[in-house]
Amino acid sequence: MHILMITGEYPPAVGGVGDYTRQLGRELITQGQRVSVLTNGPANERDGRDEPAVIPLGGGWGWRSWSQALRVIRLLTPEIVHIQYQTGAFDMQPAINLLPWRLHRLPNRPRIVVTAHDLRLPYLLPKADPLRGWVTQRLFADADALILTNTEDDDRVHARAAPSRELFSPCTAIQTPTTVIPIGSNIAPTPPAGFDRADWRGWLGSDAQTIWLAYFGLLNRSKGVIELLTALAELPPRFKLLIIGGGAPQPEDQRYAAEVQALIAARSLSDRVRITGPCSESDVSGYLLASDLAVLPFLDGASYRRGSLLAALAHGIPTIATAPSNPLNPALEDQTHALLVPQAEPAMLKAAIERLSSDAELRRLIAQGARRLAESFSWPRIAAQHEAVYHTLLRSINEKAKL
Repeated sequence: MHILMITGEYPPAVGGVGDYTRQLGRELITQGQRVSVLTNGPANERDGRDEPAVIPLGGGWGWRSWSQALRVIRLLTPEIVHIQYQTGAFDMQPAINLLPWRLHRLPNRPRIVVTAHDLRLPYLLPKADPLRGWVTQRLFADADALILTNTEDDDRVHARAAPSRELFSPCTAIQTPTTVIPIGSNIAPTPPAGFDRADWRGWLGSDAQTIWLAYFGLLNRSKGVIELLTALAELPPRFKLLIIGGGAPQPEDQRYAAEVQALIAARSLSDRVRITGPCSESDVSGYLLASDLAVLPFLDGASYRRGSLLAALAHGIPTIATAPSNPLNPALEDQTHALLVPQAEPAMLKAAIERLSSDAELRRLIAQGARRLAESFSWPRIAAQHEAVYHTLLRSINEKAKL
């Protein structure tokens, strides 16, 4: 089976959806499928590993992208076109939302799958709320199958959640067949060859008393970095913060990053905060393994849509996170998989950091439980769930052909 992924971001561009798409593509290839990726990045060099073939899209994601997408589809004739949809990744352009509608008009068309990585509405025009909801509705309704990454989003597309101006909130449930398939960790516990934890900690500037707190991911207002820095400022100097990554690709993220830097300067934290910048997957793994605790104070609560949480679980690093705002499946259990705080409030974070850093047995139990939980998000399992969706769609074509 040939699967064409369409994604607004892909490595070397920084972003969780791009990393996810590559990991999924690699695993599907391992399972015997053929995978190509249409994106606005450069073509890749096939380096002997099981890597998807990347087809560069020129000119951005406006209406002209239709002609390029159609040309690629006619050339490759994939059985499946799979759109990895994240609102901001397609430059807030509505063309991608209406591409499935256009593909329905192709003879012998491919089956269309959409994965919704978030349900934020695109910004189109001032006072255009109905139109914003309509273009998202069209994307989901014109797909042959819709994949959600978490149960909260599944509730929302089936009209079981409270309406929101910023999130897709249909009045009636989407009729497209839906499947919940969680994301996996984009970062496997595979540090660089010859990794030595003591050497890495020494290179970071540690002594015997240093406790490194790890935060992994982009700088984004929803992730609670300001609150974490405020808590750090109230802790003794032996507590230091390692921000792994820390990129800010979007304008709003860049404004937030400036606030982060201003707070670091205002609270005299420059000697206690290290920001790595962009890292290879193996270096991210090394930094996580070199840290003592992970602290992930999501303002909207922990969720399995957060790749940074899944990476921390996979590495078995004792983690502090905000409690989920909705029940998760499987459950994220307090003091079993992570130490949960009710809110991303500096005093709560400070107390949790002090508690976990001083309780070796609790750290051991959480690390053990985190690794067990991470098995639910393995890439072979995720790829197999995708294959089941694809095969169901292709079987339906064959059954209709027999009628």
